[in-house]
Amino acid sequence: MGYDEPGRGESVDRHQSGPATAVVPEPPAAAEPGPDRVAVHVAWEAVLAGTVGVLGLLLWLQDPQVLRGDGLRELLVGVVGLGLLALAAGLSLRTAAPNLAIGPVAVAAALHFAEQGDRGTTDAMVPALVVAVLGGLVLAMFVVLLHVPAWAASLAAAAGLVTYIERRSVPVLVQAHYDPRHNAYQLFAGLLAVAVLGGLFGAIRPVRGLVGRFRPVEDPARRRGTVAALVTGGAVVGSTVLAMLAGVLLAANGADRVVPEPGLDWTALGVGMALLGGTSAFGRRGGVSGTMLVVVLAGLFFAYVDAAGHEISRWAVAGAALAVGLVVTRMVETYGRPRPASGEPPDPGPGGDPSTSSGWTLPGAGTGTYGGPWPPALPDRSTEDPADPWARWDGERDRWHGDRG
Repeated sequence: MGYDEPGRGESVDRHQSGPATAVVPEPPAAAEPGPDRVAVHVAWEAVLAGTVGVLGLLLWLQDPQVLRGDGLRELLVGVVGLGLLALAAGLSLRTAAPNLAIGPVAVAAALHFAEQGDRGTTDAMVPALVVAVLGGLVLAMFVVLLHVPAWAASLAAAAGLVTYIERRSVPVLVQAHYDPRHNAYQLFAGLLAVAVLGGLFGAIRPVRGLVGRFRPVEDPARRRGTVAALVTGGAVVGSTVLAMLAGVLLAANGADRVVPEPGLDWTALGVGMALLGGTSAFGRRGGVSGTMLVVVLAGLFFAYVDAAGHEISRWAVAGAALAVGLVVTRMVETYGRPRPASGEPPDPGPGGDPSTSSGWTLPGAGTGTYGGPWPPALPDRSTEDPADPWARWDGERDRWHGDRG
């Protein structure tokens, strides 16, 4: 015997004249109407730009050679590698399907490129690209066909990649002859164009709604439709390919060896940079140039720490980026959502509904069973002098005594 909960997939018409027996199914909830507000992204990206300027000045004062010649080229290639990893995380986050396997994918691609790079860049890149596409397709099928959380499916894929990585017990020497530092400026310009143009394209209202269709608006286990599945599947494949390219660049950027490590710290760093740039952890919402600014900020920070002769764990940087990024997500979701329409009750905020959070006040108090007002308990009292109800009996009593006399 099943029991229906009110407000869960059905509604009862309470304005009918008879007993409430008709059950009308509710349509699936739609996304929020109206355009998102972008002022919060503009303000936050202005803060990030100022922080980049301050850190760049500190790096210049610490070691000016890092920002000149070969040092600048190596820095730019490192920024491009971090940027590809952040774009991979941001793409999957925007579609509400976070891909947690991007870090192990990058490390596995770096190991492959280090081993096979002496055969030529094309011969080393094509197999890695094919494997990345096929692996992304398999992961996308699990996410969109079974409609399971992407973080769980990608975590399973990450476990398989870590098993492949741990088969190597010693660092792998980089045997590739490709040096991306010769094309550092072109690579950086390409990353800048992709990041900013992608952010501008994603700011268009129909595009943002299309990209965020996989974001749940009611029951998270309910399927979001074929279009949402196709868009999300493409984003999962794209994020896997971007992570592979990031691993290749990081391995070829002047490194003499690649250490076989699980790579989950790269995942945490990529997701942290995407969140810190203004991409919402819930999907759909994101800024324009925030991710690019955060990537430059991360590259300058690592260069500054290295120039100062210090060492810092990627886990520490990733943890800080994730913590601040979650605060940014709350800010984006609060001040970036569409303005409420006229007549629509505003968001009650953290305190919730005051009518249910304190006291015993019931919603709809003062209404009857069928939506009308309760009848008054007592009739209205007349202001005129009422007639004495005992006058008639007094007259009857006097007439009776007169008859007896």
